[in-house]
Amino acid sequence: MKKRLLFLGPPGAGKGTQAELLAAAHNLLHLSTGDLLRAEVAAGTSLGMEAEAVMASGALVSDELVLAIVRSRLETQAASDGGGWLLDGFPRNLAQAEALGQLLEELHQPIELVVLLELDDAVLLQRLLGRGRADDNESVIRHRLEVYREQTAPLIRYYREAALLQSVEAHGTVDTIAARITDLLA
Repeated sequence: MKKRLLFLGPPGAGKGTQAELLAAAHNLLHLSTGDLLRAEVAAGTSLGMEAEAVMASGALVSDELVLAIVRSRLETQAASDGGGWLLDGFPRNLAQAEALGQLLEELHQPIELVVLLELDDAVLLQRLLGRGRADDNESVIRHRLEVYREQTAPLIRYYREAALLQSVEAHGTVDTIAARITDLLA
């Protein structure tokens, strides 16, 4: 079974929900970059303090800092049980993907599968509008989808050329989508 996974997909496709389910069902470390940053800050680690200072200034945390945190978590995971992991929300662009690939090569933990959750824009729009967030209006959502496509298209190509990418239709019930993803792990 494949145990080192990466999830890609537009906002609203269900990456976080599916990542949590899959991680729990298969004892995988779920690495969501936002959660990782918050955990490092809460733990008061040196990386966390560095991240907190950057975030407090309103700036984006650098790729180098995110990679350092990912490295730390993967090294801890390998030392504790050698189990698998699932990256959700990182990498977001080609430079990050290449840096992540180098890091995983150093750790002898290459990605085994990249799951691309695909869903029509009309359905994504309805899902995101249905969340009821103050910043989720149609024009903002359409812009976020546009930015996602610009940034992610090179990633999709990169992982497809590496023969790691598998697409999953992210329409249907949570359980139906989870079953589609699980079928890819065999």
